[in-house]
Amino acid sequence: MQAVIIDYGSGNLRSAAKAFERAGAAVRVTGDAEEVRRAERVVLPGVGAFADCRRGLDAVPGMVEALEEAVRRRGRPFLGICVGMQLMAERGREFETVPGLGWLQGEVVAIRPSDPRLKIPHMGWNELELRRPHALVEGLPAGAHAYFVHSFHLAGGDPADLVATTDYGGPVTAIVARDNLAGTQFHPEKSQETGLRLIANFLAWRP
Repeated sequence: MQAVIIDYGSGNLRSAAKAFERAGAAVRVTGDAEEVRRAERVVLPGVGAFADCRRGLDAVPGMVEALEEAVRRRGRPFLGICVGMQLMAERGREFETVPGLGWLQGEVVAIRPSDPRLKIPHMGWNELELRRPHALVEGLPAGAHAYFVHSFHLAGGDPADLVATTDYGGPVTAIVARDNLAGTQFHPEKSQETGLRLIANFLAWRP
């Protein structure tokens, strides 16, 4: 199974590519919009601030248009990782308000734990709390843990899009999915068996 990982100057590209290869994918890391347009499966990683990632994506000639073509019009399976997931939202509110791709309802806002002892950023292993069945989480055991590094999360979206949350002084969005779109706030490439299972499920997913 082939997958294209988008290189737009943000993301753990090497780690992500190695994880997808371990899961059995033929991986291509590329900043070429035409390759993304032709891709069978599209992965958008993201590390850093929402606005920087959005500007980085916009700076790659034809990339946003290629994503719209491959993902929205042709229905290719899409996985956003961390800020790559957040970019599907209507807007981000990290230091400044910046439009997202608008593929999912909601906006990216700061995590506000109810327990003041909990540090921001939220960093480390947390348990996934599954909210509904989905192909991406098939075979994950109860109490599966994933690795998070973030200070903002997707909020105010359609409850039907929510696949899993984690608790960090209150519920934090962990996995979302709608139609051929999916995203994880955590890093599957750093989440050991949980991450490899999710990646393998993504590669087998036929929405």
